Amino acid sequence: MKVLIEKSYNKISKKAAYLVKQQINEKPNSVLGLPTGSTPLRMYDELIEMYERGEVDFSKVITFNLDEYYGLPPDHPQSYNYYMWNNFFDHINIKKENVHILDGMTNNIERECLEYETKIKNAGGIDLQILGIGPNGHIGFNEPSETLNDKTHLVTLTEETIEANSRFFDSKEKVPEKALTMGISTILKSDKIIIMASGESKASAIKKTLSGQINTCTPSTLLQTHSNVTVIVDQGAAIYL
Repeated sequence: MKVLIEKSYNKISKKAAYLVKQQINEKPNSVLGLPTGSTPLRMYDELIEMYERGEVDFSKVITFNLDEYYGLPPDHPQSYNYYMWNNFFDHINIKKENVHILDGMTNNIERECLEYETKIKNAGGIDLQILGIGPNGHIGFNEPSETLNDKTHLVTLTEETIEANSRFFDSKEKVPEKALTMGISTILKSDKIIIMASGESKASAIKKTLSGQINTCTPSTLLQTHSNVTVIVDQGAAIYL
């Protein structure tokens, strides 16, 4: 793994955005795997500014989002569909048909997950997957467990993740207990992976990701098996390195 330690959250966001821009400029029809949450927000802002300056063109880019809450309609303010359009897609020239986000309201979970895998495969696979990381080492919504699903699937969120995400909802009780997520194998099949982390709350997970034993109790440690991972952290997330 390549580790880049930046001075601040803004600096890691600029670095990640630059790498995304570089990927798209090298391959205009790049397939991107995209995250949500608080960590990538500034990266998306940077990419929007790059687009507005004419530095990057998203017209041929294809995207697949990592995950979506199960049971939230796409227009719910806390759905990841709403997040992506509000914070990114509505501000760039990406084609709607090139955007792929799991359907949190599906009445056939197995079919939804299988079709998502097929769409990724038909797009030629993911060229660049961007990840955040949870304090417990989850990537996507692949939570610590004795076993992990390899492909896109429905997952029950841990109490720790529900607690961490409750800041986005009116109350902890309103956080969905389940989510659809890409599986570990789906993520690891990406040609390149960027993982972003900011703040001391992520420091322990980052240390385990880089130097811990590979185990499903810290899902991010499985990234050690990938040949092209760039870890971008600020000084807070790097305190144990």
